[in-house]
Amino acid sequence: MIEVCGCPSLKKVKVEGDVGADALWCAVCGYNLDLEEFNFSKRLKSELNTWMNAYGEWIDWDKDALKENANKEIITHNEIGQSLTKEVQKELVDYEVIFKPTSLSNFF
Repeated sequence: MIEVCGCPSLKKVKVEGDVGADALWCAVCGYNLDLEEFNFSKRLKSELNTWMNAYGEWIDWDKDALKENANKEIITHNEIGQSLTKEVQKELVDYEVIFKPTSLSNFF
């Protein structure tokens, strides 16, 4: 097991979107985990990075406001995140993997 956070051992991983962070977090202490610490397939690493880079596309950063279609974009982002969580669980068999969806209440 990887030991990169303040917990005695990393056993529970959370997949969650955030600006400027990798997609994986310790589900206990909240430490952002480096994807490179995990032996994921190249395909999964690429898909996780693509998903993370799309995080926040529903925000008009210049106006500091949600775009008109924000709710639909968040729903799509969460659907992809849920699917990726299942893929992460398949590759991290020694860990419990959970997904934390994004909601409009996370913003503003």
